[in-house]
Amino acid sequence: MLKHFFTNSAGILTSRVLGLLRDFLTAKVLGASIYSDIFFVAFKLPNLFRRLFGEGAFTQSFLPNFVAQRKKGLFLAEVLVSFLAFMLLFSALVMIFAPLVTKLLAAGFDDATVALAVPLVRINFWYLTFIFCVTLFSGVLQFKNHFATTAFSTALLNLSMIAALILARNLGESEVVFWLSWGVVVGGVLQLLVHIIALKRLGLWRLFTLGLAKFRRGKRAQSKGFWRNFGAGVVGSSANQIGDFVSTFVASFLATGGISYLYYANRIFQLPLALFAMALSIAIFPQISRKIKAKNEKEALNLLSRGCGLLTFLLLFASVGGFLLAPEIIWLIFERGAFTRTDTFAVALVLQGYLLGLLPFGLAKLFSLWLYAHFMQAAAAKISVGSLVVNVVLSFALFKPLGAFGLAVASSVSGLFLLVGVLWVFGFRRLVQICHTKFVVLILLAGAIFGVAVWWVKGLVGVV
Repeated sequence: MLKHFFTNSAGILTSRVLGLLRDFLTAKVLGASIYSDIFFVAFKLPNLFRRLFGEGAFTQSFLPNFVAQRKKGLFLAEVLVSFLAFMLLFSALVMIFAPLVTKLLAAGFDDATVALAVPLVRINFWYLTFIFCVTLFSGVLQFKNHFATTAFSTALLNLSMIAALILARNLGESEVVFWLSWGVVVGGVLQLLVHIIALKRLGLWRLFTLGLAKFRRGKRAQSKGFWRNFGAGVVGSSANQIGDFVSTFVASFLATGGISYLYYANRIFQLPLALFAMALSIAIFPQISRKIKAKNEKEALNLLSRGCGLLTFLLLFASVGGFLLAPEIIWLIFERGAFTRTDTFAVALVLQGYLLGLLPFGLAKLFSLWLYAHFMQAAAAKISVGSLVVNVVLSFALFKPLGAFGLAVASSVSGLFLLVGVLWVFGFRRLVQICHTKFVVLILLAGAIFGVAVWWVKGLVGVV
């Protein structure tokens, strides 16, 4: 478990460091302006569907079904062909109705701003088609316990966008956002290529080609269970993703820069969530799925127990340190060029709101693996819908009195609701079995000491 966890963490860390460099350059060039707002709206649309249909619902449904399949190559080919047909049709509709889609995504934009955003929406959306293929191929690689390619491939997207920013550094802001958008598409192509290379090197590409040949002859795999679980998984993975969509929608009614404040803060928030919760979940999900298929529940619970202790320790420290050092973090990374001191404090406040939900979101992601491995995507979907409702209601209730900070707090509260719901289905009796009281007490005590230490050092240094 630890080997795969560290592989995923190293890849995610590399990607996120490059992502922060990308955001640093973006903030320096665009700041928190109308052009940064329209680019983030255009970039959020493919990211929303990628996380909603791709990384979330797809992986949760594909891997357990792929483990259980006897005709794995045929199953792989059938899923890929079906998804590609859907994605091409979906992309064509988005191209045609891009003005309406943009208006739905950012209803607070006036007609002139929507007109600026529409071309960027059309360009960015092509990234989604490439990343769907990447998600499918990464699931096959995870089945073979190969995590490095997927973990490090996201860095290619960031490198492509960084290259676009460097090449466009002497151009106007209106041209920079076009270069950035094409950088997103090139990044998707590069990610797909490295996954195809990895499949060929591991001898797995032949599995797909043989399956495709059988599919062309009219043969079909037993994939009804996958599509049923995928449908429920789409809803199940929607809470956080549609919550981000709602936040962007509501933030479009705030003053200029509100969308950018949420984006920059969320980028920092996502670092520990991806580095620890996502990396750990990816590492142990194939093992949990195999053990549950083999009816070895005790070993599966043991994996969750070890993962829970490690994740709680890491996320607690990240939450406390990030909350106390939020202004310093934003100042260090973003306060350059068009990004002002006022922007620093605004983004830091939003980051603190997000960090309140770091531990709940991380643990919910971990314990959800138990539900997905037991094909309980429908139960996870119901919990996510409840979490989404909480997020939407609080977002509309808090955005006027608290601004972008209120939207971040709404997200955190929905994360707590999500965790409680997942644990309710998982079973509190099982939770007591896998939690070691002494270890939990030590974690909380260490977290408190760490918090006091950071607060004291912050007061002593007084950077911001």
